[in-house]
Amino acid sequence: MKKYDVAVIGSGPGGYVAAIRCAQLGLKTALIEKYDTLGGTCLNVGCIPSKSLLDSSHHFESAQKHFSEHGIEIQGEIKINFKQMIDRKAAVVEQTTKGIDYLMDKNKIDVLRGLGSFQDPTHIKIEGKDAQTIEAKNSIIATGSKPATLPFIKIDKERVITSTEALKLKDIPKHMIVIGGGVIGLELGQVYRRLGAEVSVIEYAERITPVMDAGLSRELMKVMKKQGVKFYLSHGVNKVERKGDIVHVVATDKKGVDIPFEGDYCLVSVGRRPYTDGLNAQAAGVQINEKGQVVVNDHLQTTSSNIYAIGDVVQGAMLAHKAEEEGVVVAEFLAGQKPHIDYNLIPNVIYTWPEVAAVGKTEEELKQQGVNYKTGQFPMRALGRARASMDTDGFVKILADAETDEVLGVHMIGARAADLIAEAVTAMEFRASAEDIARMSHSHPTYAEAVKEAALAATENRSIHS
Repeated sequence: MKKYDVAVIGSGPGGYVAAIRCAQLGLKTALIEKYDTLGGTCLNVGCIPSKSLLDSSHHFESAQKHFSEHGIEIQGEIKINFKQMIDRKAAVVEQTTKGIDYLMDKNKIDVLRGLGSFQDPTHIKIEGKDAQTIEAKNSIIATGSKPATLPFIKIDKERVITSTEALKLKDIPKHMIVIGGGVIGLELGQVYRRLGAEVSVIEYAERITPVMDAGLSRELMKVMKKQGVKFYLSHGVNKVERKGDIVHVVATDKKGVDIPFEGDYCLVSVGRRPYTDGLNAQAAGVQINEKGQVVVNDHLQTTSSNIYAIGDVVQGAMLAHKAEEEGVVVAEFLAGQKPHIDYNLIPNVIYTWPEVAAVGKTEEELKQQGVNYKTGQFPMRALGRARASMDTDGFVKILADAETDEVLGVHMIGARAADLIAEAVTAMEFRASAEDIARMSHSHPTYAEAVKEAALAATENRSIHS
């Protein structure tokens, strides 16, 4: 029987990063994965393929709508080779997952293919290609999540689909009905809207992206409406039925009126659920709560002291980078170090265009907590760089403590917001004030100048360019 210091179950961003950090710290490590490729949801059917399609569809939309303004003339009709678009996405995924294979070899991590299930706290049975039972002094559960659904919806993976199927369709939908106005629904909805589909987003809450700052929600919906996406807020879906190639959806609006929808595809994007199927957690004394999450303490330690859990399978935001940070924390804790995570400073991003990004507290949270704060906001359209690139939608908003000036939250929507948010995270990690950011030199012309200008606006309303 093979013996390991650490066995990691699941090879998504949390799992493979945890395995690498364990190996770097001198721990003999095994990585257990039931699927043929490493990388989990993120690399195979999530972050990476969705961003590939977002990028391809963005190029198509630019060629259709904006090239002529740049003085670029194209002879003839601009056409979509949808198969090639999907093939390119698959090639990006393959290249990325092979990169994880390389990292496992480089760090001398044993990759064991098969379904891992606990026999007791220190023994894991693997069923599949590398069938065996191993002994692990410590284990890390990193089994991630799966798309959630509603009890009355039957996902047939053909016309009533989840994000997994939406990434590998054979044809472009005529009308895609999207149930859920969160990150996944908006990103994939925008992909297919750009490619010519009619897209209807049905959201139960009174606004899209309900966990983000309300200002971002309003701005993103305004922009996506201009792009042709239709929104139905405060609508509760109560029926989804497929008849042939048509999907019939019924949603009840806030007045109690039933609204019918018909489309050739229905994307169910109502969130994700923790995935522990087949883990046999109870045999190891690992507690799972009523939400399906593995119960952990502040050190991500489960109710079985030598077993830890990270990522989507525990409480908190279901984000790849959150899982990665937790993987590193557990590895370093096992090695006797004293790592930490500030969960307040894990950024959240939506990769639509314009991109949306945020870190720290929202205005709604600060009001609820009774915090006395001040606001500085700057529109992207006031930037020379934004006008030069024709990306003028959006703004940057900085929330700072009214007395100490410490930055409490940064919320942005605009070009490259996914990258710009790192500046805010860095500043907040060092407990910067709005004035600290305002006095930093920012290159001109860049989108990042909007961060400086928003900080100036929060500091005695000193914004220069608005």
